[in-house]
Amino acid sequence: MKKAVYALSGDPIHNGHLDIIRRASRVFDEVLVAIGVNPEKKYLFSLEERLDMAVRSVQPIPNARVAAFQGLLVDFAYEQGVDVIIKGVRSSKDVEMENLLHLVGESQELGIDTFVLFARPHLMHVSSSAIKALQIEEGFIHHYVPLNVKQCLDAKVSGQYLLGITGEIGAGKSHVAALFQDLARRRGIPVHSLSLDDLASQILEELQEPSYQQVRAEIAQAFGSSVRNPDGTINRKNLGDIVYSDNRELDRLNRIMEKPLMVRIRRELRGRRGLILITAALLAESNLTHLCNNNVVLVTCDKASQERRLRQRGLTPAQVQRRLETQYTETEKRERLLESIRQAHHGRLWTVDSSDGAPAGPAERVFEEALRCIGLDLPQGRTR
Repeated sequence: MKKAVYALSGDPIHNGHLDIIRRASRVFDEVLVAIGVNPEKKYLFSLEERLDMAVRSVQPIPNARVAAFQGLLVDFAYEQGVDVIIKGVRSSKDVEMENLLHLVGESQELGIDTFVLFARPHLMHVSSSAIKALQIEEGFIHHYVPLNVKQCLDAKVSGQYLLGITGEIGAGKSHVAALFQDLARRRGIPVHSLSLDDLASQILEELQEPSYQQVRAEIAQAFGSSVRNPDGTINRKNLGDIVYSDNRELDRLNRIMEKPLMVRIRRELRGRRGLILITAALLAESNLTHLCNNNVVLVTCDKASQERRLRQRGLTPAQVQRRLETQYTETEKRERLLESIRQAHHGRLWTVDSSDGAPAGPAERVFEEALRCIGLDLPQGRTR
């Protein structure tokens, strides 16, 4: 059996590491991912945490296994019956350093060789230190680390425990978010509710920074003068009549809104600690489940409750139907959310019935289970 070892601190493991492991796994029968212990180095995560993140991250690679080591890597490789050390390099500086380490290892005369794999161009800038720095500033890191690692960084660096809430229009998302906020406060847990619909409203109607004014001008140019109020803000009712009558127009609006919305999300997350509830009707449709690490509550209700709520908003039956047609159905949302979880090998999906008259007990049980899943299972009355 051909075996190789790939050593890293894993503080945290990231997609650059995983790319090297995958490529090595196609050449060797077994790749031993060795998480180093250096008493002189200050780690963000404990050894147990680093091992757990690595185990979860390499789960899709069947011939990779994880172990901790300390001391000389060549000694560890020899004891494990490994003849080859894998090294990933991103720059000429890395090449020079790894060559020196290889020569030092050879001096121990154990017959351990070194194979070098060059980082792919789109991963050359990825490093554990850069990822941690980006997390501190609430930058998005889901392209750089698996979601299980992102969830750990959210908690460790930002003190944030994120939970998504989604569902069809009129399903009761705001009601469930308010219930969860109340349950959190009763337990002494700091809680913040982040509605993407509210953030979109700020962009369309309130924010005065030059970029947001330009976004409103772009929307008016794309959809006509009828969507623009005299003060330059966007008339959401007129805009809704246009985009909810044609999925292509809705897609067009979403493309215009994507960048400003992402900036506002980062701004709103900054400095907030505790439980973060992210409410969005289009969480699945817009591929935004990474925001909550694929941990999502799907709110459902019966048709009678939904229709009654939408009528109370002043929508006509035709307007209701058009809005429903531009969104996934409950079943489609569920399938999309589960597929995201399968692809990422991380996340959970819960369902809460918010029909008129539905008991609160099941929702409270979902809340408790979700807290445990995202790492915020505090005893009642205790604060973090």
